[in-house]
Amino acid sequence: MKQKTVTAIIVGAGHRAMGYASLADREPQKLRIVGVADPNPQRRKMVMEKYGFSENMCFTSAAELASKGKLADAIINGTMDNQHVDTSIPLLECGYDMLLEKPFALNEEEALRLAACAKKHNRKVMICHVLRYAPFYYSIKERIARGDIGEIISIQQVEHVSYHHMSVGYVRGKWANSQKCHSSMLLAKSCHDMDIMMWLMSETKPIQISSFGGRYQFVPENAPQGAGTVCMKDCPYVDTCLYSSKRLYLDHPKRWEFYVWDKLEHLDNPTDEDRIALLTGDSPYGRCIYKCDNDVVDRQSVMVNFASGAVGTMNMIGGSASPMRRIHIIGTKGEIFGEMETSKYTVRMINPSPDSHNGEHDEEIVDLNIRGDMVGAFGGHGGGDGRLVLDFLNYICDGEPSLACTSIFDSLTGHLAVYKADQSRENNGVPVSFPQNILF
Repeated sequence: MKQKTVTAIIVGAGHRAMGYASLADREPQKLRIVGVADPNPQRRKMVMEKYGFSENMCFTSAAELASKGKLADAIINGTMDNQHVDTSIPLLECGYDMLLEKPFALNEEEALRLAACAKKHNRKVMICHVLRYAPFYYSIKERIARGDIGEIISIQQVEHVSYHHMSVGYVRGKWANSQKCHSSMLLAKSCHDMDIMMWLMSETKPIQISSFGGRYQFVPENAPQGAGTVCMKDCPYVDTCLYSSKRLYLDHPKRWEFYVWDKLEHLDNPTDEDRIALLTGDSPYGRCIYKCDNDVVDRQSVMVNFASGAVGTMNMIGGSASPMRRIHIIGTKGEIFGEMETSKYTVRMINPSPDSHNGEHDEEIVDLNIRGDMVGAFGGHGGGDGRLVLDFLNYICDGEPSLACTSIFDSLTGHLAVYKADQSRENNGVPVSFPQNILF
């Protein structure tokens, strides 16, 4: 049966929502953007002109949109973390299904309230855990689901956040201060990785979580002697500091343009002079990296004890030379380990036969051959973005859910794990029990 064209309204026309909506550019027979809700008039106009709908489908807020009743099939909700619950509930009550950016809630109370709303109104809500859709993780999940390496004994994950990503997002940027964004580093950045752990361990549930972490690198006492407060205005290290705003942003103007140059959106062709004026003015991205108002951790370790007896670890380290996600899963029959950025992983199966590798194991190297152009065609996160949107369309059209499909109910475990990890971290690593009686 031919799948219908799904109509969707963007709520919060930021970087992530526009990325998901871009499927409508490539496959308009599957997705059509018919409206936008955003407080920024420039962004409303940009989306309206891009997708060709009329001004009466432009709204200043989710509340205004909800007051009009149901005007489309679905919502792509890309608002900021602290706005997810308040923008989602009235739209679910209107009858919309929803693709909702992670994290879908800031704490356990919010998470349970939103999940209860989705259940009450029988709405389909998919959370944007895009890493599940990256071919690297999806292929590994298929191997585990088939039982290739037996029952999981241990799962180890590492996420290295690159120095330029750490700077733009979590020291100078939108997610740097938990009092302003209301989200922790683990929740804002690494809830992807905690979700992957819970997804791969879906046959069991956590029973205890412990965590340690804090601020180490990006603190005032680490500033070079005599450093200024604004890199391009009063700092003698502007051309040598690894975190100079000139070197990170002006010398790489395209790398994080959606964040760094957001105040220049009204200009068709901003110049270096425009950018310099911003970085020497009141832009948060112009500040000394060591003298910002950041309070989120720059490294954190999480330990999970599962009901099955398996254990899991997840380490997030900010400020690495390059981004990297690695995983190593050990089962009763074998193991799988690999690095997402290379789209390769190795499967080793226990085999004491003299014909096996060194009389120890059989080995298979899986190269998914995800080239740069293929990732671009399917969006970021190892090619996961576009695949997630396609699965969302299938999900709300009553298709067979994929192995990766992350409904809000399925996403609860990973979010709760993050909340408990942060609770433990705030109490010097004291183990926290995981709730066992949540049913949806």
